[in-house]
Amino acid sequence: MLAARVLLGLSLAALITLFVVTHIPLGDTLVYRAEGQAVVNGTSLYDFVTTEWKLPATYPPFAAILFVPTTWLPVTAMKICFFVGNLALLALLVRLSWRFAKLPDRPELMTAAIAFAIWLEPVFQTFVFGQINLALACLVLWDLTRPKGALGKGVGLGIAAGIKLTPAIFIVYLLVTGRVRNGLTALASFTATVLFGILVLPAASLDFWTRRMFETDRVGKVWIVDNQSLQGMLARAMNSMEPGLVWFGCAAAVGLAGLWIARRAVRAGREEWGIVIVAITMVLVSPISWSHHWVWCVPLLALLLAERRFRTAAAVAFLFTCRSFWAVPHQGDLDVQLPWWQQPGLSPYPMAGLALLGWMVWRLRDGAEADGSSLPGGGGGGGTGAGTAAGTGTGAPVLRSMPEPRKQTPSESRTEH
Repeated sequence: MLAARVLLGLSLAALITLFVVTHIPLGDTLVYRAEGQAVVNGTSLYDFVTTEWKLPATYPPFAAILFVPTTWLPVTAMKICFFVGNLALLALLVRLSWRFAKLPDRPELMTAAIAFAIWLEPVFQTFVFGQINLALACLVLWDLTRPKGALGKGVGLGIAAGIKLTPAIFIVYLLVTGRVRNGLTALASFTATVLFGILVLPAASLDFWTRRMFETDRVGKVWIVDNQSLQGMLARAMNSMEPGLVWFGCAAAVGLAGLWIARRAVRAGREEWGIVIVAITMVLVSPISWSHHWVWCVPLLALLLAERRFRTAAAVAFLFTCRSFWAVPHQGDLDVQLPWWQQPGLSPYPMAGLALLGWMVWRLRDGAEADGSSLPGGGGGGGTGAGTAAGTGTGAPVLRSMPEPRKQTPSESRTEH
């Protein structure tokens, strides 16, 4: 535990030093503050731009109302709160992912995982921009993993969808997997956020729900490498700034396939994989998914570790740490002029997401998951964990059968950018 705490301390010291020395601006916090200020002042929510990058508001009115407290603090204090808050949310996401994957309760391993997770590119960029991705991921994962029959299960998911529309796909997931009561609760919660926005900001609500939500160009250019969605990948691969109907058709197919795979996973007793599959589908089909939207790599890595797929987990961790797409020039339209052989480095996240969907189809074929025969060797004793769990009907990975750790004594104790 001492070594894990030292590792976390060094990681935090390096992160804070980097932010102080390079004067990282946390640009999105300024957009959130401007949205809250527009609510306070009664000015137009979707007609302003702010910061040197001329960023507009892109979230529903409900989110702007929640951003009002950002106006109560000086800018520097607000940025510090966002930074510290994201650190706390990262620790929470790691803990939720740990329990979600049913990994052994080892505080020293969770502490080391937090130290490492800081440098995953999606997590690091969330710190850089002062984004709310970690908060949304925690809210969704907490709500979906609450016990069956828990009071108000689905409310947190509906609130997340009310803040940023993309989590609404989880409502569909609940409905298609037979959790109708939870799905309707989430839908009611989401509807309540819309009605609350209409009550407080009627003009802004009319503007957003009838016009602004369809203006993808408000969020940013779909073809730049920062956009790690399916549309961004297709635009760069086709050397086109507007993939148009090609993207729409592919997004519809991937969206339906993702929900179908998730449903199959739940029926096979692998609900945790169903949730991650829906999360990956969400960032794939969204018109724009900035790299920092892929914070769902944290629970994905937890699941791979729980199944003892150590080589696969190492490869995934490397993919989400190497930052290959930041190596290309960010000038003008160069992103859509690069040759085919550079495309894997330009779009690593969507390619990995599609590969994950295909891998899950293979794992779940003809019920092979039940006896583990479909599981490739994952290193470190890999290949049998998930199959064993599915065979017992518990959905718990094989690591649960490991000896419990010794108890410690008290003395050891852009545009959305």
